[in-house]
Amino acid sequence: MSAESSSPESRVAPVQAMKKTLWAHTIATFFGAGYLKPGPGTYGSIAALLLWAAAGWGLHLSPRGLLLALAIGIALSLLFGVPAATIAERESGAHDPGFVVIDEVAGQWIALLGCPFDWRHGLIALLLFRLFDIAKPFPVRRFERLPGGWGIVFDDVAAGLYALCIATVLRIWI
Repeated sequence: MSAESSSPESRVAPVQAMKKTLWAHTIATFFGAGYLKPGPGTYGSIAALLLWAAAGWGLHLSPRGLLLALAIGIALSLLFGVPAATIAERESGAHDPGFVVIDEVAGQWIALLGCPFDWRHGLIALLLFRLFDIAKPFPVRRFERLPGGWGIVFDDVAAGLYALCIATVLRIWI
């Protein structure tokens, strides 16, 4: 046995590939939408909007039924999204990794609450949510300070609330 093969450096294990918890990455990326480039957050928002549209057109939901479906979707995206985002962030080693888009899904669905079901109102909700998600007006940016998935998700919840409020005012006055 040579001195070289018994040195500590020769016994170091090779760097392993990033471990992924399948359920967490599936939820965090909203079934892969977070892997689309450029702008994965926009793709996450569009996926949420398309799911809203599919529920409205495909299931022929009443306005109250669509509101209920959104409320359930928001609750589920928060319930599973916070721990999934926490796990995805920890496993990636990056703070608020761009591929995590379940936060955009929750925020976009919040922006769509009470929205009349047509393409114009859906587009307005999308544009307003993306504006507030990117600009992060006070106090949206403060939510990013929350630990792990809480910070990842709740800044987008706040941006969704901003979009919801502005969209509601626009519907009243326009």
